[in-house]
Amino acid sequence: MTKAELVAEISNKTGIEKVAVQTTIEAFMTSIKNSLARNEPVYLRGFGSFTIKRRAEKTGRNISKNTTIIIPAHNIPAFKPAKSFVNGIKNKVK
Repeated sequence: MTKAELVAEISNKTGIEKVAVQTTIEAFMTSIKNSLARNEPVYLRGFGSFTIKRRAEKTGRNISKNTTIIIPAHNIPAFKPAKSFVNGIKNKVK
């Protein structure tokens, strides 16, 4: 599902105009990005958690030049779904 499809589905289900739904979704995503940039996790009960994970420095290989490179330590965003979210998907797939 794309963002446009999500906007359309929410608009159809709620009766809210697509422009308002898109603005809300954009604000939601911006809020999550800003929070993670400040290293503050975002917890959405029943949905999941957005956090920052630290990746340690490691050695990699550049196959085309046959050399080793050092990949520096860095932070990446991560999402961990809530148990109720996972269980809801498992029940729908069966």
